[in-house]
Amino acid sequence: MTLTGGLAVYFVIWWTVLFAVLPFGVHSQAEAGPVSDGTDPGAPQAPALARKALITTVVATVVFAGVWYVWSFLDL
Repeated sequence: MTLTGGLAVYFVIWWTVLFAVLPFGVHSQAEAGPVSDGTDPGAPQAPALARKALITTVVATVVFAGVWYVWSFLDL
C-alpha cells in the first residue's frame, strides 16, 4: 500500500467510524429540559464532539492497522 493509498483508506475509515460514533450519548434539548429560544428541540444539548473525535481516531487507527496488516502480510 502506498502512502497516498494508505491516507485515502484511513480517511474513509475515519469518517465511517465518526458517523457510527456520533449518535452515542446524545440527548436532545427537549429530553434534557428547557429548549433555548431559536433552536430546534431535537438539537443536541452537549454533543461532546472533541471526545467523539478522539474515540473515532483511536478506533479508526485500530481498524486501519488491521486493514494494513491484511493488505501487507497476507498479500491480497
